[in-house]
Amino acid sequence: MKEVILIKEGEIALKGLNRSNFEIRLLKNIKQRLKFLGNFKYEYAQSTLTIEPLEECDMQIVAEKISTVFGIASYSLAASSEKDFTTIKEIAKKYLKEHLTQCKTFKVEARRSDKKFPLKSPQICAQMGEFLINEFSNLTVDVHNPDTIVRVEIRDKAAYIYAKRLPGAGGIPQGCGGDGMLLISGGIDSPVAGWMMAKRGLKLQAVHFISPPYTSERALKKVEKLLSIMCKWCDCIPFHCVNFTEFQEEIRNKCPNDLFTIIMRRMMMKISQKIIQNQNTQGYCNIQTMVTGESLGQVASQTLGAMVCTDAACNMPVLRPLIGMDKSEIVNISKDIETFETSILPYEDCCTVFTPKHPKTKPRLSDIERAESKLNIDGLIQNALEKTKFYLIREE
Repeated sequence: MKEVILIKEGEIALKGLNRSNFEIRLLKNIKQRLKFLGNFKYEYAQSTLTIEPLEECDMQIVAEKISTVFGIASYSLAASSEKDFTTIKEIAKKYLKEHLTQCKTFKVEARRSDKKFPLKSPQICAQMGEFLINEFSNLTVDVHNPDTIVRVEIRDKAAYIYAKRLPGAGGIPQGCGGDGMLLISGGIDSPVAGWMMAKRGLKLQAVHFISPPYTSERALKKVEKLLSIMCKWCDCIPFHCVNFTEFQEEIRNKCPNDLFTIIMRRMMMKISQKIIQNQNTQGYCNIQTMVTGESLGQVASQTLGAMVCTDAACNMPVLRPLIGMDKSEIVNISKDIETFETSILPYEDCCTVFTPKHPKTKPRLSDIERAESKLNIDGLIQNALEKTKFYLIREE
């Protein structure tokens, strides 16, 4: 008896003529995730990808890795069998023994893709159900609300038996949606925003702004930790760490206090855009958008007027996947993806440095541009870029 993993496509199955591009990317991402766990055979058939180990390995660990790959609707650990019904029944008895002894009710579902198999799906269900009832005295049939479902799939090359169908990460394969730059702070929102866009196929890079000595090394380590957690879903993430101290001090000294936050965010956008241009020019990627964790009305700098003024500082789209979400919804996702506990560590990031007591909630772009005219923006950007550090963040 050999154990395999059956992967069911979700949204990919609805694609048209370019479906193969999504499947190729999904397979590439899965291979990347499993490359250190062993050698595997991969085979697509009828919207199902079968992963078969070619050497002994821990399939539970393999399944855990599979669970974080975007583009997968569900996956199952299954026993592979030759297409002989007597053999199939015996393997079902052996493979599902531990699971079935813990259940009281069950039903059987069968799928016969190989029409040459002598039993039709209803016959497979009836005969397998009768066999399992005789083998497990604790079981009774409940076709409406069973404790478990025993599934039998008869495919072209083999039969597969399993009970648990586990939810996948969903979405579409990362890399199918292009490249994006995540502006990540040390808070709850931005890691969730990055994760949500990665789920929609965006391949991420990240930029973070530090302000030593106002921000500590622990605050930077916190952001690196957040990104390493995100790498569970996103593989490695190229990281740009920008020294923003000089910029913030200049804004504080030369611009109106109530406009500090919005001008700061605009300068972050300008620097991020410059980093993107440099990355694209060097041919490393083709970043076409920025991603932020802003939610409409959550704080003073995230009013509609403030966002309009922020967007005016850049010439590429800014994606805000959290824009209409409540804080509680964002927190729930952060807990699900395991970034919450790190996000709430009490280390200040540069966004909290020099924060005005009464920020402007309805800023006018003309007032902001007039205030910014006092700054040597090009020189400050150049100085910030020269101090920027670049490295890769990987899953711990």
